[in-house]
Amino acid sequence: MFGLFKKTSEIDKLQKKYEKLMKEWHELSTTNRSESDKKFAEAQEIVKKIEDIQL
Repeated sequence: MFGLFKKTSEIDKLQKKYEKLMKEWHELSTTNRSESDKKFAEAQEIVKKIEDIQL
């Protein structure tokens, strides 16, 4: 109940987006390799953003 009004941090938002992209990457890896590679590249950009924020 008390977590209802808790604001999510920028890192939490990026982490959820990263997890979503990695799931999509894994699903596409067996059917469409080029789209899979695009999702992986997007996920790597998210990792870089997270690292920049943490520094």
